[in-house]
Amino acid sequence: MIQSSLYRALNKGFDYQILACKDFKEAKLAKEVINYFKPNIKAILFPEFRAKKNDDLRSFFEEFLQLLGGLREFYQALENKQETIIIAPISALLHPLPKKELLESFKITLLEKYNLKDLKDKLFYYGYEILDLVEVEGEASFRGDIVDIYAPNSKAYRLSFFDAECESIKELDPTTQMSLKEDLLEIEIPPTLFSLDESSYKDLKTKVEQSPLNSFSKDLTSFGLWFLGEKAQDLLSVYKSVISPRALEEIQELAGLNELDGERFKFLKVLENAQGYEDLEIHVHALEGFIALHSNHKITLLAPNKTILDNAISALERSNIECVIAPFVLNFKTPDRIFISLNSFERKKKHRKSKLALNELNAGEWVVHDDYGVGVFSQLVQHSVLGSKRDFLEIAYWGEDKLLLPVENLHLIARYVAQSDSVPIKDRLGKGSFLKLKAKVRTKLLEIAGKIIELAAERNLILGKKMDVHLAELEVFKSHAGFEYTSDQEKAIAEISKDLSSKRVMDRLLSGDVGFGKTEVAMHAIFCAFLNGFQSALVVPTTLLAHQHFETLRARFENFGVKVARLDRYASEKNKLLKAVELGLVDVLVGTHAILGAKFKNLGLVVVDEEHKFGVKQKEALKELSKSVHFLSMSATPIPRTLNMALSQIKGISSLKTPPTDRKPSRTFLKEKNDELLKEIIYRELRRNGQIFYIHNHIASISKVKTKLEELIPKLKIAILHSQINANESEEIMLEFAKGNYQVLLCTSIVESGIHLPNANTIIIDNAQNFGLADLHQLRGRVGRGKKEGFCYFLIEDQKSLNEQALKRLLALEKNSYLGSGES
Repeated sequence: MIQSSLYRALNKGFDYQILACKDFKEAKLAKEVINYFKPNIKAILFPEFRAKKNDDLRSFFEEFLQLLGGLREFYQALENKQETIIIAPISALLHPLPKKELLESFKITLLEKYNLKDLKDKLFYYGYEILDLVEVEGEASFRGDIVDIYAPNSKAYRLSFFDAECESIKELDPTTQMSLKEDLLEIEIPPTLFSLDESSYKDLKTKVEQSPLNSFSKDLTSFGLWFLGEKAQDLLSVYKSVISPRALEEIQELAGLNELDGERFKFLKVLENAQGYEDLEIHVHALEGFIALHSNHKITLLAPNKTILDNAISALERSNIECVIAPFVLNFKTPDRIFISLNSFERKKKHRKSKLALNELNAGEWVVHDDYGVGVFSQLVQHSVLGSKRDFLEIAYWGEDKLLLPVENLHLIARYVAQSDSVPIKDRLGKGSFLKLKAKVRTKLLEIAGKIIELAAERNLILGKKMDVHLAELEVFKSHAGFEYTSDQEKAIAEISKDLSSKRVMDRLLSGDVGFGKTEVAMHAIFCAFLNGFQSALVVPTTLLAHQHFETLRARFENFGVKVARLDRYASEKNKLLKAVELGLVDVLVGTHAILGAKFKNLGLVVVDEEHKFGVKQKEALKELSKSVHFLSMSATPIPRTLNMALSQIKGISSLKTPPTDRKPSRTFLKEKNDELLKEIIYRELRRNGQIFYIHNHIASISKVKTKLEELIPKLKIAILHSQINANESEEIMLEFAKGNYQVLLCTSIVESGIHLPNANTIIIDNAQNFGLADLHQLRGRVGRGKKEGFCYFLIEDQKSLNEQALKRLLALEKNSYLGSGES
């Protein structure tokens, strides 16, 4: 109700400086109202900032930089006497934030003189990380008379000096490391963290280092915010603030993470709802009917361009419609007015580091070049080329061979990843050995593709069950998803619909990480089959997946008249169920390989999840079941690029690579293990009624860990799972954990990759230094797959036992989280 409530408040008189919202989505919607109806007010949007007091902020670094940038913008607007408002998720306003004096910028002007040592010190005290190369915000580099600075929430710049004089200021493209041609006269450099001098820096650093906080990186970036004292302030109490009703509800959720004092928020004015005011969700297909029902309202229709506007209103009565070409997203109703938008929020594309960032690459680390294969990174070196100095990566190969790779070609190498017990061997330069190996692999993949081509050719001769994919009910089904489809989902649905409406049987693979929306795409196809009078079968390799998919489909189809049933080893009255399927009384049958012997009255679509996990006999039975019907296979396993290219011409492949809009990367923490920390981690998750994975990769001592946890937290419900437990019992344990009957799953690193456990959002990895980097990425990907934020803790016994390279790797993993890393 944020848009309608805010519109009402603006019309009654609105002089607040802070609007606290439930989350970033609600804050964005509120900002649209301010921007459209009060364009003279500078609306500053804060990110979500769900850090708990004393958390290591390296795991929240991107949001923290955005938060400081927005706060700096707010202070600047106040100083300029500009009317302004902060629109923020309540999570960003829970902790005291820096006062204006800690967020001052400084300027660098063309042709002015600067002492480069003083400039370097100033940037250091302002929180910049001094590196060989700048790639992301908050980094700076000094190479002779060339200085690169990447300002937070701004741009990267390259400065050239002659002696002390700044003779050139240009924008820098951090991807190519090339400067743009146009000269700038002056740039403003904000602090990455706080604007400190040497004295205040040392004072704050001492407070952090002498604190009892548990972390490997006791520095200002990690903990400086918590020790600002009087130099920080509670924005909600200093500036006139108003809070949305949903934000008040969110405080209860956040209380589980932050141990909040609820009394602190009682003084806040609440943005009131009123009768006749409501926010709307209207799909384009329902627009004509909605407008017809509200002929007594003045309706404002917003669209990004005239074409979309004309298409939408061509069939509408226009007498009560005001058409506006504007990019705003407004959808709400008042007693006499309605605002409907045909716009949607654009996804903001941020610059990201290449797959391997230079500052994450350590001397002696194994890497793989696309053309030359496996080598060892030695160092970053400078060489003159045609009179110009350039940076190169030096990579050592077999014998004395060395490769100099220009930094702009960094995308050609990747970190070497293999099974943790395998020993890599350097490739030879000039022998083409790696290219020959790639050619062999490509040949093998093409052989596999050849067999699939034969099968595809056989299927291509079979006439498919042609379906009508333009039924209005399909649009209604989409509009009831409860979320906005990603562009990849829309594309996959269009590709599947094209297959279903053709004369041939569909054979399509749908790939994407868990939680990226494969099931929703499959359900659209299943609903299409239902509307056309066909039954569908959803076949999965495990009972747990059958249980999860059944619950998902049953809830999604509840209001659409689709009869869903489940068939697995736990299903009661199997014979009765099979008879109902044969008579056509069941529309969708979900189950394990038990389905493969079922007889259907009119089967039109078979959907298979994680097909590669089925046995040989089960795969043969699958082929028989899907011989003359449409076939859709889902997988969370990425498809190798060469195989993808070979298959794409004969097997439809749809990929979901875009995460849902409300999906957040998991927060990662590297800690020394102790009892108090374990209690804090577990209670933090339990307070929000969640569950925990505890990874202990040593079967002989796993029972001792269980005993220890039960001593720390009595009555904690713990299940143990490892490879020596038989398959049926393992499946039973996972099913009970999925149902919420256990709070902690204490297990080795066998956590299923394809399973979606939306309530398990904390993972503790014991002795993290013993895992490979790829393993840690995959384990971290098991949590944070739904709407709840995930927390990942890498625990080690003793920091002193780690070598420098291992510590750097774990710290890099702590700092860098990304979506899609759970694919395996």
